[in-house]
Amino acid sequence: LGLCVSRASASVLNVNCCLVLLPMCRVLLAFLRGSQKVASRKTRRLLDKSKTFHVTCGVTICIFSVLHVAAHLVNALNFSENYNEDFLALNAANYRGEVSQLYLMSVLVPGLTGVIMVLVLFLMCTASTYAIRVSNYDIFWYTHNLFFVFYMLLMLHVSGCPGDSYMVCPRDLQTHGQLLYRARHFLWLECAGRLGENLPVLGVSPFEYFHSIPGFLFCFKLLQVCSYSILFFRVAKHFLATWFWISGPLCLYCVERLYRYIRSNKPVTITSVISHPSNVLEVRMMKADFKARPGQYVILHCPRVSTLESHPFTLTMCPTDTKATFGVHLKVVGDWTERFRDLLLLHSNQDTEILPIFQQRRYPKLYVDGPFGSPFEESLNYEVSLCVAGGIGVTPFASVLNTLLDGWKCYKLRRLYFIWVCRDIESFRWFADLLCMLHDKLWQENRPDYINIQLYLSQTDGIQKIIGEKYQALNSRLLIGRPRWKLLFDEIAKCNRRKTIGVFCCGPNKISKILHKLSNSSNSYGTRFEYNKESFS
Repeated sequence: LGLCVSRASASVLNVNCCLVLLPMCRVLLAFLRGSQKVASRKTRRLLDKSKTFHVTCGVTICIFSVLHVAAHLVNALNFSENYNEDFLALNAANYRGEVSQLYLMSVLVPGLTGVIMVLVLFLMCTASTYAIRVSNYDIFWYTHNLFFVFYMLLMLHVSGCPGDSYMVCPRDLQTHGQLLYRARHFLWLECAGRLGENLPVLGVSPFEYFHSIPGFLFCFKLLQVCSYSILFFRVAKHFLATWFWISGPLCLYCVERLYRYIRSNKPVTITSVISHPSNVLEVRMMKADFKARPGQYVILHCPRVSTLESHPFTLTMCPTDTKATFGVHLKVVGDWTERFRDLLLLHSNQDTEILPIFQQRRYPKLYVDGPFGSPFEESLNYEVSLCVAGGIGVTPFASVLNTLLDGWKCYKLRRLYFIWVCRDIESFRWFADLLCMLHDKLWQENRPDYINIQLYLSQTDGIQKIIGEKYQALNSRLLIGRPRWKLLFDEIAKCNRRKTIGVFCCGPNKISKILHKLSNSSNSYGTRFEYNKESFS
């Protein structure tokens, strides 16, 4: 049983070690999402589950690794208890009762690499928990990059594993010994016969004679050509099987990382840094030949902040035909963002004006990797979309609103419900100007019903307003408390009968779960809601 479980779990590990790398090929996913060949919206929505798929494969690897180790321990116990002096060639143990050093000493390479792989996997698994990622992202980031060490050890592990015959028949050697003796005798007869050797008397051990004949290596190759399925010689099976599964995705991932390194090797030009309320920083940049779609995100790397560490941020402004500037909003919540803010504001002296290129200040070098795809690219491909943001989760919708400000008639979208929930009134000032400009533009074009803006202030002691005369349009849409999601969905369904509405959410998990549940529920108006959620891979 231990042998069967160890071999079966190893096969499952091969498959999952192959699949776990595919969701991390971000360039490939972005290409497929934006490719016209993937025309089906349902097919593209499957790409949004890439992170879930990656986590599922990782959990499967952890479970079957434990099963694989346990099966080998059972094998070691069986070999130790069934030691037989009559069949020394079949004994994996050196003496009866040898357990502790059986797999670490007699099988040195697979034993030691297996132990180290278990330790690496334990570090990656524990550091990937939600508590570690939230409290100290650095630990998660650095331990997760041990995957390269894991794969190198995996190839050494399988290359040092013995063949199946080494693990055959750990129990009842008296019964199976004759069968193996006959198999070896048959092999000896075939090889000796093909080489024209004079066969010795059967009383001589065929196994000893077989190893003594000069043509041993030739016989081994000859049997491979003749496809004799004898378990005793399947030494390289595990290495070939593992290499068959892992080589393709591993090479694909390495090529993509090389491409991403070359693409992001040139630093961007920072045009301005703007400090917003509630510890939010806006960085506007320029880069030659940089193109992005609304809803996509980039990965920022600043060597002066951290040599190896980088973080993803959603684009809040995309480059267009008329302007090459793009930007991100980042909330200062960790060590990396704090150091990054201090470097930028140190050079900008808290000044928020945008200077011409020839008068730019000396900002630290900043590298941008991307852009990469996200579910919010689909928000413009629905006739009706419902966008729900919680706090800083408004960033992916900001790029959509900026795109609509440049022109909305070229897109399929004809009505947008925009709901933004914040804890403090100052947070709305991040994109208050953008919302007002879009509102005024649509009124001038006689399309005031194109966008429905609802702002919710969840925590307040009384009635508050966004300070400023130009924000009167937003003050009339500012509500106190939390949205009544069920009534909101019923109202939207009633106004858009028998239509498919895209639901997009970027915010706390509590809001996400509510929206997901309501999207899957039926209604009496024939309206169908398709749920999409932001999830960085």
